[in-house]
Amino acid sequence: MLGSIAVAALALVMGAGAAWAHHGWSGYDATKELTLSGTIRASGYEHPHGGVQLETPDKTWKVVLAPPSRMENRGLTRQMLAPGTPAKVVGYPSREHPDEMRAERITIGDKTTELR
Repeated sequence: MLGSIAVAALALVMGAGAAWAHHGWSGYDATKELTLSGTIRASGYEHPHGGVQLETPDKTWKVVLAPPSRMENRGLTRQMLAPGTPAKVVGYPSREHPDEMRAERITIGDKTTELR
């Protein structure tokens, strides 16, 4: 029961964030590339953009990914984004939300997926 509640809450958070992120990429600072390594704590694989909560040594980041169809076409499956999975993301920080970034690429294991 508690697990179902946590999954539902995550879906709401990821969905709400993805909805406003869909309004364009100008809210991200492409002059400040970030490379983050950490552990996926939660993930969403829904439209308009998937996303993960990535726990790094400093903080937990909301990472906005590509649309699910693009991720699938490039070989990044929902199962690869499972909680507990180590990941490295490269992308740009949000101008408005200090714990958010837009990912350009994500590496899971030895597979790097270009998202843009």
